Amino acid sequence: MPELPEVETIVRGLHTRVAGDAVESVWIGSRPQPLKSPAGVIARTLEGKQIVRVHRAGKHIVFDLEGATGASQPKKGGRGVRGQPRQAASLRQSAQWIVHLGMTGRLVVCDAALEIAKHTHLIAKLASGRELRFIDPRMFGKLSVHAGGFDPGGVEPLEVSEAQFIALFRGRKTPIKSALLNQKLLRGVGNIYADESLFRAGIRPRRRAAAITREQLGKLHRTVREVLREAIALGGSSISDYVDADGEEGFFQLQHRVYGREGEPCLVCRTAIRRIVLAGRSSHYCSKCQK
Repeated sequence: MPELPEVETIVRGLHTRVAGDAVESVWIGSRPQPLKSPAGVIARTLEGKQIVRVHRAGKHIVFDLEGATGASQPKKGGRGVRGQPRQAASLRQSAQWIVHLGMTGRLVVCDAALEIAKHTHLIAKLASGRELRFIDPRMFGKLSVHAGGFDPGGVEPLEVSEAQFIALFRGRKTPIKSALLNQKLLRGVGNIYADESLFRAGIRPRRRAAAITREQLGKLHRTVREVLREAIALGGSSISDYVDADGEEGFFQLQHRVYGREGEPCLVCRTAIRRIVLAGRSSHYCSKCQK
């Protein structure tokens, strides 16, 4: 599943490509699995709207939309709501389109003449003549619309202060790896970047958060931000299906120090990297460098 660096890379590419364009019409497939909002509501919300901005909230892609409501011309003597005169000009209406890519979801900006790929669940025809398509073979991705102010919960790891970070995890009885993956605490960090951050901080994934000192949590705060920024700079990690908005793979997987390296020598001490299963997720660590 794409994590924060992959989603951030995608939204930057999408913003460059579609910000300022407008949605003319929307086609939605018959499969209900990807839809968190009704198909008709999604279509009505997108159609006629301009894409003002594309940005990230945790692991979600957020399209900020704005468009005319199509208010009619005033009739002679006509009155609006609460006795106010009707507006001759169209009113502006804001909304947000939220996309969660799941494990295999992709957003593709392409020429309308391009053959429609199998597992395409939504096509938004743009005023520029291009199309924005959502493709998801396994259908774990989700599409929804909101009136505005979408908040997935949790704190953004690239914005959280050291004091806030320590307060989030201090005293928790769960393993620190599980706490890092809790999106209600810190949003956007997933399996890959939790493993890499814990390695750099010298902390084993099974250690209870309550047993980690303030100094160690402060170091973990720094390594989480360091790892995420490095991964964004390299376009994320292409482990399975992930590609960016241009269809290109990321390169941070070449910098992984523990994730996916079970049995291989630690790049620091040459001890074999171990893999354990923690809360149903694989965790990779060095038994010598991490305590």
